[in-house]
Amino acid sequence: MSSPAQIKRGVSLYSYQEEFFLRKLDLEGCIAEAAKIGANGIEIVSEQMIADAPHASDSFYAQWHDWMAQYGTTPVCHDLFLDTKRYLDRRLSDDECVASIEADLLHAHRLGCRFVRVLVSVSPHILARCVSTAERYDIKMLLEVHSPLHFDHPWIIRHAESMERLATQHIGFLPDMGIFVKHYPRVMRDRFVRMGARESIADFICAAYDDRILSEYLLQDVRQMGGTPVELAMAETVRHTIWSSPKRLLEFMPRIHHIHAKFYEMTADCIEPSIPYDEILPVLVEGGYNGYLSSEYEGNRHVQDAFEVDSIEQVRRQHRMFERLLEQHAPVTA
Repeated sequence: MSSPAQIKRGVSLYSYQEEFFLRKLDLEGCIAEAAKIGANGIEIVSEQMIADAPHASDSFYAQWHDWMAQYGTTPVCHDLFLDTKRYLDRRLSDDECVASIEADLLHAHRLGCRFVRVLVSVSPHILARCVSTAERYDIKMLLEVHSPLHFDHPWIIRHAESMERLATQHIGFLPDMGIFVKHYPRVMRDRFVRMGARESIADFICAAYDDRILSEYLLQDVRQMGGTPVELAMAETVRHTIWSSPKRLLEFMPRIHHIHAKFYEMTADCIEPSIPYDEILPVLVEGGYNGYLSSEYEGNRHVQDAFEVDSIEQVRRQHRMFERLLEQHAPVTA
């Protein structure tokens, strides 16, 4: 029987990328915004926000820890990238891949993070070679399970089998809640309409997605309806937007240590229309999940052509939703 869930709230500072890019927020400002809403677990895409990462200066690490103390926040996760196409004429060798990941592990250690996010494209044999370094720094390497992959995908199963063979607690999974998109995101639909998609075709695609019609047939149907390039592009997104049962988390829960709480839109009444967190949270509680829900806002790219992006308000609304759901589904303790 699993231990009672102790779910905590955090933010991937990636959520504030619009304001960071436009210089409305600097790194300290992003941390401060997360702290204001009680989202004290900090995740960072270091290449996006830290100069010279993963080889930052000693003064930066000192400043980082000062910020953590000042704002009462906890460094949780560093999102690493393995840039295998770093050179124009060749891909990185296995040895270079390992060295790159090991540099990220040291960087995460210096940040005080317990986890690193590993992109799903990284091969099991590469992660296996990094286990000793991860164990030395006591950092868990978490493979991101990201749409269109899911927990029943052969590649994810291959990783799970490798984890069991290695018998280490320093490799695990980081599911992105984008694998639980139950309804086609409204902000994506509306963007395609602004780009010229007919309302009738956009609505047909949304209804087809909600009915779980296979994407191959959907593309064919839209072509037969005289679909324009924009409408076919919208239909194509269904190949990469998936719904799977949140119950699948339970089988893998012992190796799930961090969660990307993806969202595309939070309404004024603090509801995510496309990802059913009211179905996901009870599963996490049932499984005894005791990590962070780390906000990952990706709606900005779908509205910035028409509206001023307000990532701060969007993240705030998601955490109001989390507070409500966590209170409703709090585990019963003896």
